[in-house]
Amino acid sequence: MDKVKVAIVQAKPVYLNLNASLEKVQDFAKKASEEGARLIVFGETWLPGYPAWLDFCPQMGFWDHEPTKEVFAKTFENSLEVPGPVTLQLGRIAKELEVSIVIGVNEKVKTGTCYNTLLIFGPDGELRNHHRKLMPTYTEKLMHNRGDAAGLKTVDLPFGKLGGLICWEHWMPHNRQALHDMGEHIHIALWPKVHEMHQVASRQYAFEGRCFVLAAGQLLRAKDIPSELELPEHLKENPEHFVLNGGSCIIGPNGYYIKEPLWDKESLIFAELDLRETIKEKMNLDVSGHYSRPDVFNFTVNRERKND
Repeated sequence: MDKVKVAIVQAKPVYLNLNASLEKVQDFAKKASEEGARLIVFGETWLPGYPAWLDFCPQMGFWDHEPTKEVFAKTFENSLEVPGPVTLQLGRIAKELEVSIVIGVNEKVKTGTCYNTLLIFGPDGELRNHHRKLMPTYTEKLMHNRGDAAGLKTVDLPFGKLGGLICWEHWMPHNRQALHDMGEHIHIALWPKVHEMHQVASRQYAFEGRCFVLAAGQLLRAKDIPSELELPEHLKENPEHFVLNGGSCIIGPNGYYIKEPLWDKESLIFAELDLRETIKEKMNLDVSGHYSRPDVFNFTVNRERKND
C-alpha cells in the first residue's frame, strides 16, 4: 500500500466573505502542495466560516431578532450551491495542483435551506463526494437542515480509501459503522475546534476503525464575530480572544497521535502516512471483519438523496 503526505490547514477564512476565502483556499493549497502534500484538509464550514455566533452571542436566540436575521442572510449569500461555480473553482484548484482537497462548506439550496456539508475533490478536479451532516448539533438546528446518507461513503483516491464525518456525527455509532464497513484508510474529522472531547472522539474513531484520522479545527477571534451581534462582556473586553482555537491533530490507526494538537496558531500541519499500518492494526481488531457478528446484527443504510 502507498505512503502519502497529508496536510491540515489550521487557519481562519475571511469570515462571511466567500470570494476572499476562496483565494485563501488557493494560497494554502498551493503552499501545502509545494511541501509535497497530496491530501489537503480544511475545517468545518470553512467556507464562509463556522457560525460560532450561534453559541457566543446571547441575544442570538431572541425570537424575530433583526440583527440575527441579517447575519443569517449574509451567511446564506456567502454560501455555495453544490454543484455550482464555487465547486468548479475548487475542482480547478485540485486539478491544477494534482491534489485531493477536503473542505467543509455551508451549502445553500434554492428553497433557502442550508446544510453543513463536507466535499471531497480528487486530483482530477472531480467532486468525488458530497456529504451533508445528518444531524445539526444543538444551536446549528437554527441554521442547518438535516442531511442524508447519500454521501455517507468512502471514495477511492490514488493513495487509498478516504471518508469523512462532521463534528458530532462521530458520536452516532451507525455513521461510524457505515464508513468502517467501506474500509477507510484515512478518515477526515471536521470540527470547529478540536477540544478535549473532540480529541477523544477522533482518537476513538482511529482506534475503532483502524484508520488514520485527520482532525481539522480552525481559528476565529472574538473580533471576527459579525458586528451586527453584541458580544458577551468577557469577549468585548478581549477582541483578540480565540473563540475557535484550532486543536488540529493527526492520529494513527492505533489511536495514538502522530501530530499532537496545535492550539492558538495558524499553521499547515503535515505528516507522511504509511497506509500499510491500517492493515497491521486489523490483526487484533476489525469491526467489519473478524470482530463483527452479522449473524446477530443486521445493518442497512438508506443512501437516497433528500429533495433540496
